[in-house]
Order: sequence, then structure tokens, then C-alpha cells
Amino acid sequence: MKTDAHKRITSFMPPHRTLMGPGPSDVSQRVLDAMARPTIGHLDPAFVEMMEEMKTLLRYAFQTENDLTFPISAPGSVGMESCFVNLVEPGDQVIVCVNGVFGGRMVENVKRCGGTPIVIQDAWGAPVDPNKVGDAFKANPNVKVLAFVHAETSTGVQSDAKTLAEIARRQGALTIVDAVTSLAGTKLLVDAWGLDAVYSGSQKCLSCTPGLSPVTFSPRVVETVKARKAHGQSWFMDLSLVLGYWTAAKRTYHHTAPINALYGLHESLVMLQEEGLEHSWARHHANHLKLKAGLEQLGIEFLVAEPYRLPQLNTIKIPSGVDDAKTRSRLLNEYNLEIGAGLGDLAGKVWRIGLMGYGSCEANVNKCLAALGEVLA
Repeated sequence: MKTDAHKRITSFMPPHRTLMGPGPSDVSQRVLDAMARPTIGHLDPAFVEMMEEMKTLLRYAFQTENDLTFPISAPGSVGMESCFVNLVEPGDQVIVCVNGVFGGRMVENVKRCGGTPIVIQDAWGAPVDPNKVGDAFKANPNVKVLAFVHAETSTGVQSDAKTLAEIARRQGALTIVDAVTSLAGTKLLVDAWGLDAVYSGSQKCLSCTPGLSPVTFSPRVVETVKARKAHGQSWFMDLSLVLGYWTAAKRTYHHTAPINALYGLHESLVMLQEEGLEHSWARHHANHLKLKAGLEQLGIEFLVAEPYRLPQLNTIKIPSGVDDAKTRSRLLNEYNLEIGAGLGDLAGKVWRIGLMGYGSCEANVNKCLAALGEVLA
């Protein structure tokens, strides 16, 4: 079968964009250079050493001592599914907090694992209400897991993970926490807050390319997995098997890891270590404040109340009379600037402006404000 006679396909050269949507975020040249280094075998002793460093660096990012901390060789959606596949068995009751798109995906995961979801709904743009969670536990004393999104990417709202985890722990329940957009962008203290199964993504505030999902699992999770009556429905995501691949002493073959992508994540974590986690949190917050001041001058309002806003993902209301798709198209085509559209109930009502990782800088704030000002004028 021949290609179109009028088009000779050659190497792909992507346009140079400024990525200020909900992810992926801008990737530094340092990370791109790391990914271009020579590929070696996934059981090579040098690669094994790098894997051990990666675990140490991720423990720092998550602020945990959990042994079972590593990147899953797949995007954050598989990190999410891994948590549910390993912890939820048929018949288990799971409280799921839904205040956006990704809480809804958690509900779907519970159902596919044969569990019974007990759904708590909060308005899109509002944080999870701890009182509703407490009431749900009182009404359902046999709940095994509480699942919630720490940083809801679809709305730009952050919930109180510490308080929610305390409620679950008092009831003897485990927690599954979506930290895809919060890791390295806002405070996340896995051990201090008592979180159990936490997953994230490489392409948000870690500023690596998409395709990897950092995860961390508490000793309680490990005990739960070992006590399962039967294996979960996924071979690839079975923690008891993956653990053997990420254990240096007796490493066993599980799958061929994405070698060069892991080089990139390693480099991004080295950069986070060099900057310092608290400095990263402070940088994201400072650039959010600069963006906020400029947006207010343009007369643009935020969706989320100020105490619950994610500094790394700013969800703003589209001004009355402004065409959503045309505005984003002009920003992309005339300014090489990508911002995000609304999802689900918020489609056509909001834009999502990301200030994540390497892309959380004053130059990007200035570019975004200038471009928006010109297009809206």
C-alpha cells in the first residue's frame, strides 16, 4: 500500500508551543537532552542503579518513606487503575468523592473491579466536603476505601487531603488519592497526612513528557495486597509482580521499561531536588499571584473560591460574548500559546491556564496575559 502520491512523508518536526493548558506542561531542554541519551537494557546494572535513585527521588517528591514508591510504565490513568485493581475486590464498599471529571473516573474503576461505589457529589469548582465524607462513613460502617482527587484537573480546585485521610483512618479505611496535578506543585505530605495509595503523572508539575505514573503505596496497602483472596483482573498492574521488578536485591523481569522516558523523569526529579520541594511550591504560588493580578485587570473571574484554588491550574470564566474555540484557536495559531478548554459540565464556560513545573515562570505569565489581552480586545 503506497502513501498519497502528492505527499512524501518525512521526519515530523513539531511546532514550538508554549504549553499553558492542563498538561502536558513545557519540558526543559535538560530533560529532553536526557531522553536522547543512549538506550541500554532494562536489566543493565547501570539502569538498575538509576532505578534505585529514581525511587529515592520520588520518595522526596511524595514526602514519604514508603518502600513501594516507583513510576508505573504508563500514564497517570494507569496509575489510577493500578490503585483500584490492587485494593478493590468484588463486593468491597468504596466511598468516592466526585467534584469533577476525574472523581467520576474513580467511580468507573470501582465498578469495573466489582466493588460498590458510594458516591459523594460536590459542585464542580468546590472542594470535597469533609462533613459529607464523615456522614457517609457513619451510614456505611464497612467501607474499605475512601477515594478522592487532591487536585481536580478539570476544575482547578484543591481538596483537604489531610482532613479527608484522617476521617478514613479513624474508620479503619484505606485512601486512594489522585495527586496527578498536585505533586511538586502544591504541598503534598504522604506520610504526615497518612495517605495510602497515591498516584500522579510525569507531565504536570514534574515537567517530564507524558507516559509515566509515579505512585507510592503505604505498608497498609502492601499488607492488603498480600491478604487478597484472589489475584486482581490485571496481570500488568499486579503490585505483587511489579514489586519484584523494582526490588534491586532480586530484580525479576516483568516488562521492558520505557528506558529513555525514565531518563527524562530521573532528570526532572534531579531538577526538583536541586530547586528544593518547598521552593517549587513557593514558585508555583508566586506565579499564580502574578497571573491572578493580570487577569483581574482584564476583568476575568476565577471559577474557584480563592482558598481552594490550585496555583498550578487556574480555571477562569470565559467573558460574556467571547467565543471559546475561536479565542483558543487564535492564541494557538497567532501566539503559539496553548490554554485548556473546559471539560464536561464546564465545556464552553471556562478556560484552564496551567502554570506547571518548568512552565511556571514569569515569562509565561507575561506572554499569556499579553496574548489574552490582545485577542480579547
